[in-house]
Amino acid sequence: MQYEFDKIIDRHNTGSMKWDGIYTIFGDKAQGALPMWIADMDFSVAPEITTALKKRVEHAIFGYPLAPQSYYDAVIGWMQRHFDWTVKQEWIHFSPGIDAALNYIVQAFTKTDDAILIQSPVYYPYTDCIVDNHRKVILNPMQLENGVFNIDFADFEQKIVDNHVKLFLLCNPHNPGGRVWTKDELVKLLTICKKYQVMIISDEIHADLVYSGYKNTAFGTVAEGVYDNYLVCTSASKTFNLAGLHNSNIIIPNPELGKIFFTYMNKLYLLRPNIFGQVSTEAAYTYGDEWLKQLLAYLEGNLNFLIDYMEKHVPEIKVMRPQATYLVFLDCNALGLSNEELREFMLTKAGVVMDDGFVFGPGGEGFKRMNIACPRATLEEACKRIEKAVKNR
Repeated sequence: MQYEFDKIIDRHNTGSMKWDGIYTIFGDKAQGALPMWIADMDFSVAPEITTALKKRVEHAIFGYPLAPQSYYDAVIGWMQRHFDWTVKQEWIHFSPGIDAALNYIVQAFTKTDDAILIQSPVYYPYTDCIVDNHRKVILNPMQLENGVFNIDFADFEQKIVDNHVKLFLLCNPHNPGGRVWTKDELVKLLTICKKYQVMIISDEIHADLVYSGYKNTAFGTVAEGVYDNYLVCTSASKTFNLAGLHNSNIIIPNPELGKIFFTYMNKLYLLRPNIFGQVSTEAAYTYGDEWLKQLLAYLEGNLNFLIDYMEKHVPEIKVMRPQATYLVFLDCNALGLSNEELREFMLTKAGVVMDDGFVFGPGGEGFKRMNIACPRATLEEACKRIEKAVKNR
């Protein structure tokens, strides 16, 4: 079956954070602006997911849910097919989302004022879940080399030693840089964390969204038989655009850690999944392989279009080519604008809403993060708007 990604769907007035939310945040300034920000795709979900949801709706009873065996089989099968990771059913724990899970994990496994390490720039809710829970943020700044973020391993180890780090949040693959960490890099991180008994949380929400020539390594395949002080956060939400259905799987091979997580979630009464999140995830992992294959081909076409367009028409803005994710970091430092001026320029002069690079922490200043998971025509319009604004400065 050939899936459709070029169709433009009007998402205004649908309760969409991506589209309607810009008016809440920016008011009249956002009038007519193109939303190219939050990690939300402008594509219809795979029709197999819609079919499964319709079937469940037609049953017309929505009492307390219980994940069926077919759900676990779908999750386990997906992990085996796509990551060569043999996951056991008892390792799988529910969370209403990975952002939520990060907060639960911080609360369950650390104490007030404990040090938690992140690699900056990185997905900004990492910082939020540390600060909001009264823990200490420890930064391991990444090194930008030839348009690619790399890990400073010497600094990583020194920060652990100097700050008695208890927990490390790993973005695997990286957001916003789009790096796919190699197996050797993951082994180095694991070796250092094992040396100092640092707990590792591997956020793998973007793990399926990897471009040709790269393959994401599930952290569990590296840690298996070597170190068991880790959790892996997974979800179909980014891959299949299901974030609004609130369903994630936290994979915990260590039974003691699993017990702690389960007990904490039970205390919050968060053990039961959303029925529709469960149904959509099972359908995605059972029938979604071909849809994902075609999606990735389309996204790679969008990425190549963006890079080619900017090189030809807006050379002042440098595109960091991601190895994964549909989120692209644009280096706008050559425009000579402050963070606030860059935000205002893109919003009011270009009419394009993108995430500010500086919110991802040190190393993100002067960047914008663009979401290219949209029809090609929408991306082209955004590029033309940016080109016109830059040339009219």
